[in-house]
This record gives sequence, structure tokens and C-alpha cells, in this order.
Amino acid sequence: MLVTGGAGFIGVNLGRLLAAAGARTIAYDSFVTGRVSDAEAAGYDDIVAGDIRDADALASAARGVDAIVHLAARTGVVDSVEDPRGDAEVNVMGTLNALLAARDGGAGAFVFASSGAPLGSVEPPGHEGLAPRPLSPYGASKLAGEGLCSAFSGSYGISATALRFTNVYGPFSYHKGSVVALCLKRIMDREPLVVYGDGEQTRDFLYVDDLCAAVVAAIVQRPTGGLYQLGTGTETSVNQLMVLLAELMADAGVEVVHEPERPGEIRRAFSDISRAKTDLGYAPDTPLVQGLRTTADWFRQEYST
Repeated sequence: MLVTGGAGFIGVNLGRLLAAAGARTIAYDSFVTGRVSDAEAAGYDDIVAGDIRDADALASAARGVDAIVHLAARTGVVDSVEDPRGDAEVNVMGTLNALLAARDGGAGAFVFASSGAPLGSVEPPGHEGLAPRPLSPYGASKLAGEGLCSAFSGSYGISATALRFTNVYGPFSYHKGSVVALCLKRIMDREPLVVYGDGEQTRDFLYVDDLCAAVVAAIVQRPTGGLYQLGTGTETSVNQLMVLLAELMADAGVEVVHEPERPGEIRRAFSDISRAKTDLGYAPDTPLVQGLRTTADWFRQEYST
């Protein structure tokens, strides 16, 4: 199996799971943010330095693999607004290159990392039946990736599955700007946590091991042209998250400050995961407090070295 972005946050956690299952794995990564040492620690059999925009290099790395998990992407919404062309070159053309590598290299399964961004602002819960209305070039690029997966399933018989990730957290997320990782980095740097507005905004926080289990299920079961919303199906407010983090990191003396609400921020967000449960046997079972504790312990260890 080849994993693009194999040295990234999700790629490292997925690599460890695949290695434990006895799979032969290849990490393909540009190492702009990921670390070679993390990919090595994840147990990848081969590590290839390469950019997903380099179609020839990616095709060479993917030759003869049974499955490709395509995680590599530009993930910043703000960055996509500032540089929509660059976002499309990586996220759209990079995904096309990965799908062509799967087709031409003989891979029977392809799993694409999408997000909730294609949906835009919708009344929760988010689900696969909602009409996508992306509000950023990033969301549009992920929607294009979903469309390409559907097209390659229909045209070439590849089992290409798009998984829409929610707010994923866990170990090895040190370079992520997501809320849990950002909060833990601020705590470790002895900086206050910032709550915008009243803190009653809600999100669906998914532990990375539960996400990786869904990726493996998509590889094994190979649903044709599948699109699945992933998460926990549970709303957690920012205020609730801050309380949990303050309790888990009490020794750090966590301070929380409030700032004005940010314009355009989505008020509520969580996922309807019933389709993934039915088709993939998806069953996220890591309690938030347990996942946060494991993640916090990892950050403590990371900052102590």
C-alpha cells in the first residue's frame, strides 16, 4: 500500500496501524511539514521523497501497489483564498496524478481524504445527501477530488472512496492548526487559550485511530464510488473542550481568554455517520476525554525532548 502524505499527522498514525496488520507500506511525502523520522517510526517499509504534482515520480512509486491512500494536500482555507491556483495545483492536479498512478499501476483500491469543506455552511448534521456548496477554494478543490474519485470508479473500475474527515486530533499533530492541536501547543508554550465569542460553537472531534480504522475498512471492503461522512456524530462545544483540556493539563496552569466572535464562523457542526456505519462497519469508540489524554501525553513527551 502506498500512502501519500505518509509522514504527516494522519499518515504516521495510519502507517503504524498498517504495519501492525502486516501490510507492506510505502510512504510518499514531500517532507515540507512531515518528518522522515516520524515515517521511520511508523514502520513504513519504504519512504519516498516526492511531490504529488510530480506525476512521473508518483507513478513510479505506485507501480504494482494494491491500494493507494491519498492524504497529501494543502489544507489551509485561508491559504487557498490567498492562492487559489496553488491550492488547485496541489489538491486537484495532485489527486488526478494519484488516481492515474492507481489506474496505471494496477491498484484496485483508492482512498481519498476529503473534508466537510465541500458542504460549506449547512444546518447540521452534515451528510452525504446534502448538495455541496463550498465557500472557499479549498472546499472546491476537495469537491473536485470527490468528483474525480467518482469518475475514475465509473470509467476505470477503480474502487475509489472519498472520506470526509471532521476535526481529527491525536498524536503527531504538532504541525496542525486544528483546534485541539493548537490549544495543546499554546498550553505547552505557556500561552492562554483563546475562545472567540461565547464558546458555545460546536464541533465533532474524531480521534485519529478511529479515523484510520475507517480508512482500512474502505481499503478492505472497496465500496465502488463511495462517499462517506466521518466523525463521531456528537457535538462538543468549545467551552466543553476547554474544560477538559484545563483538567487534563492542570499542572500547566491553563488560562482561557475571550475575544470577540469571528465573522463568518460556523456555529454548529457535526456529522451523520450512519452511512459509514452501515457500509463500512464504522464504529468510532474512543471517548473524547481518553483521546485528549493520549494526545496531551504525546505533546508533553514531544516538548520534553
